[in-house]
Amino acid sequence: MTAYHHGSLAVQDRVGVRDAAAHVGRSIGPGIKPVAAAFLELQPMLVLAAAAPDGRMWTSLLTGAPGFVRATGPHTVSVAVEDASHPARDLPAGTPVGTIALDPRTRRRMRLNGIASPSPRGLTVEAERVFANCPKYLQKRELLDPAPVTPAAAPAARRTPHLTPDQRAFLRAADTFFIGTGTADGVDASHRGGNPGFVRVASPSELTWQDYPGNAMFLTLGNLERDPRTGLLFLDWETGTTLQLTGTARTDYTDTGRTTRFAVDEVVETPAASPLRWSPPSYSPVNPPVPQGTQQ
Repeated sequence: MTAYHHGSLAVQDRVGVRDAAAHVGRSIGPGIKPVAAAFLELQPMLVLAAAAPDGRMWTSLLTGAPGFVRATGPHTVSVAVEDASHPARDLPAGTPVGTIALDPRTRRRMRLNGIASPSPRGLTVEAERVFANCPKYLQKRELLDPAPVTPAAAPAARRTPHLTPDQRAFLRAADTFFIGTGTADGVDASHRGGNPGFVRVASPSELTWQDYPGNAMFLTLGNLERDPRTGLLFLDWETGTTLQLTGTARTDYTDTGRTTRFAVDEVVETPAASPLRWSPPSYSPVNPPVPQGTQQ
């Protein structure tokens, strides 16, 4: 498998970073190196992107005690999924998935994309593309004590066709989200970060954000060149609530930069979806300033 498909190559050519992308693309491979395996086994959370049976892209959060994600071979990862209602439990064998393990404590992250199959623990992923990313735009957070487990069931997930006023306010204050995209060549999960306000809420059914300079790979934007289906995941780091959005996205290119526009198809808000509780952030020193007066 080559490092890039024609969508990513087209974006690299448009931006003028083809040579730089070829250099960093050498870091993408199918093998899980010992340092990557050790990193995965320390993580309490994993973000997973996959297409649902209806074709829509969703990005979701998996959590567990360190070791719930572990490499079981040079090309295989096992993921424990304790929540029997989690969609990851229902992934058919052969489902393309993208995953990202992000550690706010150390500002480290790695991506592992491949093919998922159900297992007694939850699922296994046969790795096709494994690589680390730089710490750009990652906010530093410390892991606090997990939320206490109580017999009372958490409130049910709420589904809406558009963003409510409270959800729009939450997105305007976000400093991090995860994005899942894919093509016939596979699915990818990635991260976006910035100072609060970097996500702009144009309307109850549209978000926009500036695409900041990164590693020159353009895997996400390359996927969008070929397939607009997109899943977003926002996390309330202090309460564990998740906000998942599925829809379509496109990127506008101008002389001054790149802006991604996301059209909302459905929203799922799940209170206390994660038992993890994190400290307030220490923002990345490379986060660009957010222009004032950009929110509606």
